[in-house]
Amino acid sequence: MAVSVYNFIVFLQVFFPGGLSMQRTLYVIAILASIYPLFRLHRNQHREPRQPPATGWYRSILLLLSRAFHPERNDPELWLDEGPGDEYAQAMCDDLGQLYEFLGIPGSSAGHNNFFPEPRTILVTSRLTCIFCPASDGIYSLRRRRKVSTVRLLDSNFRWVKADLFIAYCRACDAEYYPDRITYRLPNQPRRERLEYGAKVLRVSKHGVWMDRRIAFTQENSILRFHSGWSNFAEWLSDTVGAKPRVTPRQSQRLYFEHFARRLISTHGLAPTFSLPSNSSSQVLADTVREQIGLDGGVVAGAMEHGCMDCTHLKRYKSDLVATGASLGDRIDGIADDLMENQNVPATLGEEMPPPPMQTGIPSEPEQQEFPPQNGCRGYVCLAVMDGKTIKHKICSVDLCHKPLVNYKNGRFCEDHLDLRDICGIVPCGRAVHSSGAFTCDNAAHKDWHVKYLNRFSRMSFPGVQRVIRRQLGGESRFDGQSETEGGGPSLRAELPDLNGVAGAQVSHTFRAGTTYCLQTIQWSCGCPIAWGKCYRSESSSQVLAFLNRTWEHHPNSKPSFIAYDDACNLLRHIVTQDANSPWIRTTKFIVDAWHYIGHRATDVLCRLWCNPAPTNGSQPDLVLVDVDDNGRTHTTRAFNTETAEQLNAWLNGFEAQLRQMSATNYDFCVHVLMFLYKEMVEERILKKQRTLSDEFWGAVEEITREQ
Repeated sequence: MAVSVYNFIVFLQVFFPGGLSMQRTLYVIAILASIYPLFRLHRNQHREPRQPPATGWYRSILLLLSRAFHPERNDPELWLDEGPGDEYAQAMCDDLGQLYEFLGIPGSSAGHNNFFPEPRTILVTSRLTCIFCPASDGIYSLRRRRKVSTVRLLDSNFRWVKADLFIAYCRACDAEYYPDRITYRLPNQPRRERLEYGAKVLRVSKHGVWMDRRIAFTQENSILRFHSGWSNFAEWLSDTVGAKPRVTPRQSQRLYFEHFARRLISTHGLAPTFSLPSNSSSQVLADTVREQIGLDGGVVAGAMEHGCMDCTHLKRYKSDLVATGASLGDRIDGIADDLMENQNVPATLGEEMPPPPMQTGIPSEPEQQEFPPQNGCRGYVCLAVMDGKTIKHKICSVDLCHKPLVNYKNGRFCEDHLDLRDICGIVPCGRAVHSSGAFTCDNAAHKDWHVKYLNRFSRMSFPGVQRVIRRQLGGESRFDGQSETEGGGPSLRAELPDLNGVAGAQVSHTFRAGTTYCLQTIQWSCGCPIAWGKCYRSESSSQVLAFLNRTWEHHPNSKPSFIAYDDACNLLRHIVTQDANSPWIRTTKFIVDAWHYIGHRATDVLCRLWCNPAPTNGSQPDLVLVDVDDNGRTHTTRAFNTETAEQLNAWLNGFEAQLRQMSATNYDFCVHVLMFLYKEMVEERILKKQRTLSDEFWGAVEEITREQ
């Protein structure tokens, strides 16, 4: 039955004291409606004989009503006044059956109640005044646009509901305020928009489809935990919601870009100045974001300020190792023995033999760090780890062209080389194709070679390529004549016929799009990523050095004390050859990570002397620690984890199939997101394990050392 206003007032006078606040009264009524299923269970139990008046259900109802009248007992900060007393809960509980009938909450077979029909959701901006108009000209309160739109909203309970969208605007500057963005017009320019970074709902379609921000955080967790892509998240979300309309992959992608654009821009501190064209597509949004935070790579926000016990240690000296019981030799492990073996030097003369000449600009032997400097701060050291991962994306097929494709589905050329579609794909033939849409000229050899090429590669998927590589490798220990430790890595042998005397694998053509060579990453030895970039043609020392220069271009005082890299010795040679006075030589020592170091040549003196990850002669005391085993014996261990790059690469493997199919814009945006998420995950683990740097650590760093 419907309750009249008069009857409702009588209900309030009977069950609530006169001085009770309206907030507490409405709260009790809401709780009263929510506990109706418990009352149905209590009443059903009473149908059996010999049941007590106060069943377990009744006692639970009494407890919940008592808490409803006195919520300040659990949340004292939210409820400032005092409740009326438990007797009101008891009185309401005694007349609960009649009370439910009076309020019109009859039981149904399903136990539902419609006492509080869910109100229609309102979508409107949280702002009250215009942010563009100066306050000195008056307060420009926001007005309502006449048109009110009805939109579909996927709410936080994963339900499709109808919502009313209200648009506010400023009468002075005509800026429009939406729940998730603000559009405005500059003089003589098209309208632009700024994002609302605290938006609770996001528009995912221009046709009036919105989603609660919690759906975006669900998508974020699915990416982090299950390596979910846009399409499979859309399928999962549609299956979870159950009701139509189904979430499309395009809407899932838009949700991804809208959510992470706000997170990336905020963490990079660009929110006050970031803007983009009004009503932009998701691709324009992604492209604008990557232009702001980094094209083809960039520094992870906050990475330069990171520090923890796993990547930052107190500066140590040889005397510190000796004091802790380390047994140190006079030479780096293996140097003399290796030289004697390869040069037929008698063992008795090995210790007397001077080291061979070193690269110009590099001293013949590392300086021994015996004692701390007198009257100086001890300081600290940190180590970063760098590596390349062959996660690629498509680029123009023209050699040395790095520009993005016009068509990523089946295209081969960038916009500058689009006219080459009508030129024979065999380079350097240069003749026109024999018919529209063909790939070669009318040369029979070229046409036949292209047919064999298609038979070999046309149906080759990424998992298929991996299977072929494994089949070709078999039990071999080398890949295409180059060992894995030499940087070759597994590769697919084409097995194509020769063409005019040129081996099939060496024939230059434009039958398919090119790809980047690898994704270059660098992170602290705790795993926290610092930056990432791309190598387009090879992981050469020049490209790696350029990547390092870009990373620390604006952070020269944050360079790591050590960088571990699988080809550090050749990188060091390249740096010294290019500039013997390079700042990298003065600030950073380059070492080979522990895993790859065992595969480097023993005769490479520069590598053994300068790139040893754990020398036992005390020449690099920052790289070793003294540990005591269970038998009480002391031995040296590595001070840093030099394999965090391999661990990051293993995590990125789950996203490789997705990234390979993306455009350059989506690839860059997604890698920015992955590095951001991985950094959050690492920092959460560090905080949980209490590995953050303490005040005692910084006190020891600033401690003044005295004369020994």
